[in-house]
Amino acid sequence: MSDNANEADDLTLEHRILIRVRKVLASVVRDVTPSPGMRNPLSPSTIEDIRDCFALISARERELNADRSNRDLPVYADRGASTRIVDFKPPKGAGGDDD
Repeated sequence: MSDNANEADDLTLEHRILIRVRKVLASVVRDVTPSPGMRNPLSPSTIEDIRDCFALISARERELNADRSNRDLPVYADRGASTRIVDFKPPKGAGGDDD
């Protein structure tokens, strides 16, 4: 349970909303799915709309996870920084300084 709580703390509000919407939508689909041989209460267009919703939720979750994984990459002490700061000092007499 504590792992789920820590994981939930790391997620953005948008990501938590997407997870909840996906779970609720899946529960609704499960609840209205008819037994074998019974007629489906949902129209074909509604079924297609639900599939589209799942696809949109999945696409956005992939985007959020890609952004998150890039941020959460470890930085190893034995590997130098990927950027290097260089001090820039213009030569004397350049840049309009008349000292």
